[in-house]
Amino acid sequence: MSTSTAVPTALIVHAHPEPDSFNAAQMATAAQALRDAGYHVDVLDLYADGWTPVLGREEFAPVDGPFKPQAEQMRALQDGTLDAVVEEHLERLLAADLLVLSFPLWWFSLPAILKGWIDRVFMMGAVFGGDLGFFGDAALAGKRAMLLFTTGGSGAAFEPGGAFGALDDFLFHIHRGMLEFVGYQVLDPVVTYGPARLTDEERATALEAVGKAVTLTAAAAAPVR
Repeated sequence: MSTSTAVPTALIVHAHPEPDSFNAAQMATAAQALRDAGYHVDVLDLYADGWTPVLGREEFAPVDGPFKPQAEQMRALQDGTLDAVVEEHLERLLAADLLVLSFPLWWFSLPAILKGWIDRVFMMGAVFGGDLGFFGDAALAGKRAMLLFTTGGSGAAFEPGGAFGALDDFLFHIHRGMLEFVGYQVLDPVVTYGPARLTDEERATALEAVGKAVTLTAAAAAPVR
């Protein structure tokens, strides 16, 4: 049995354009809960950092013929010609024991800036595919991931038979198609429903609930050393 005392790392990738939003306060609450649980917390604030979400030809070396993004990602990895910012984010991703995606649920999915982060950083040959496999054979197998988000609709609207339908149905493509696909064990999401409709007192109570939920999640996510 390992006796390593290495501090686990949580990478929070935050995607909300308003720093004074409830969503940002929720992210800060989660970050503090993880620190209190013994994690080193690394935060990527995509809007604040001016992240470019488009995976395009211009970030790669010139190529003749059709542009094939995944092939160019693998070539850039092999040739050491990755975009410097993408390379930094990839290194931070691979170093993290726990990935937390923090965002508002827009059109029942990720904001474009966060989807673009996944497009550019979840690179073929680095986290899946190539010499790596998929799911349990991918690079991030043994690590954990969770979603931390807010909604516009109420909790009742996201129940089975509710106005929108079961929340899990909307999350499947993220949980299975993005996170599990590259090896993560996906933990239960932490969600605040309709914060815009809450009073200040209710928002404070909601943030307390977020802190408690993330603390429990952090215990479940603690890596085996």
